[in-house]
Amino acid sequence: MERNWEIFLAPYELAVAELKIKLRGLRTQYREQGEHVPIEFVTGRVKPVDSILNKAKLRGLSLDRLEEDMSDIAGMRIMCQFVEDIHHMVQVIRNRKDMNVVQERDYITNRKASGYRSYHLVIEYPVQMLDGEKKLLAEIQIRTLAMNFWATIEHSLNYKYEGQIPEDISERLFRAAEAAYQLDEEMSSIRDEIQEAQHLFSYRKKKKEGDEYAAKNRDHPQ
Repeated sequence: MERNWEIFLAPYELAVAELKIKLRGLRTQYREQGEHVPIEFVTGRVKPVDSILNKAKLRGLSLDRLEEDMSDIAGMRIMCQFVEDIHHMVQVIRNRKDMNVVQERDYITNRKASGYRSYHLVIEYPVQMLDGEKKLLAEIQIRTLAMNFWATIEHSLNYKYEGQIPEDISERLFRAAEAAYQLDEEMSSIRDEIQEAQHLFSYRKKKKEGDEYAAKNRDHPQ
């Protein structure tokens, strides 16, 4: 019997929608409390059917066990400014009661041979369907902007060369990954200065907006 992919993927679509709201809500809370915001932005997607089938074939996964064996059908990405923000967000997610971390893969401390760095969490997340609660797996990747830029380029090259990137390009990619990580390290070393500058910019922007609002009301009273 042929699988109804629309029905199969419906809970994953719901999970991604809910997780986007929750993770973006965290960003808003940090900002409203005047704290450093560890989240730059959040994205999410449900893996397309052709990608699911290709991955299942490549890894020898049974289509009858996709829910148990494929953890990234629902995928989220959290982008951060600093490496320290990544570790902070990992702890935040570990502490949440509405999701359960079942696996962690630290590709920052233990980068891949290609140079790839990121922190992956596989979570068990419950969604409420018409016929009751359904728990499914979702993957959250947490990385800096520099790591994400590199990973996006590598993904494009892998697609172009069908996973067989020429050796000379692979070597240059690896050097670029190390350069990106050095950038992250340098940014971490002046993190306090950067955050102070960001807070000052935010304060001056709010003050300017407040002054303009007050002037407008003074010149045009209701």
